[in-house]
Amino acid sequence: MSTTQDGSNETGQDVIKNDAVELEVIEVREGAFGVHGTGDTSGFGGLQRPVAMPAASLPPFGGWFDEVAEGLAGGEGLADAIEKVVVDRGEITFFIRRELLKQTAQHLRDAQALRFELLSGVSGVHYPGDTGRELHAVYHLLSMTHNRRIRLEVTCPDEDPHVPSVVGVYPTADWHERETYDMFGIIFDGHHALTRILMPDDWPGHPQRKDYPLGGIDVEFKGGSIPAPDNRRSYS
Repeated sequence: MSTTQDGSNETGQDVIKNDAVELEVIEVREGAFGVHGTGDTSGFGGLQRPVAMPAASLPPFGGWFDEVAEGLAGGEGLADAIEKVVVDRGEITFFIRRELLKQTAQHLRDAQALRFELLSGVSGVHYPGDTGRELHAVYHLLSMTHNRRIRLEVTCPDEDPHVPSVVGVYPTADWHERETYDMFGIIFDGHHALTRILMPDDWPGHPQRKDYPLGGIDVEFKGGSIPAPDNRRSYS
């Protein structure tokens, strides 16, 4: 559901109906393959595709989802931590205010009724059309005590890509936060060694962002330069 590198039209926060769930439209893609400003020989020049995400769900959420939601909101200082809750395809995602992320993670781990002991991964997503919330960090949590899985999701703007690190709560987040920083440019404040983990230390840009050049970038190598794949050859 992430956007492409093409120039697309923003639609605000429209909501459309799907067969099973309401969808929040954040952008509309036009054309195909990112072709703009030149002749589109693909035959898809008139194609329009909405970029939509599930809208907020309203309680009751069903089953143990309500127990977790109530237990989370009942944590000390966490009454306003939840921005919204999305239940989709039998899974639940809590959108958390980024300034309360670490306290929320601590409560989810330590509260006896919750006991989400394991963070299995941190993912990054880039939605250029989600104005003011372009960067998303998604945390996958598992309660081995209660055999439950949930997601936490926090957002931040491109202009201020800072999110609190949860390494102090979940040590398994160490390399995951480094990879998310490397690929998306999200800065995890408080991480003890936030350096690149996949790309060289001096690599420019973050390759999984939607504004990263599709053809790559020129690479300097021992005093020389290797052109990006999209301009290595000249057809004149």
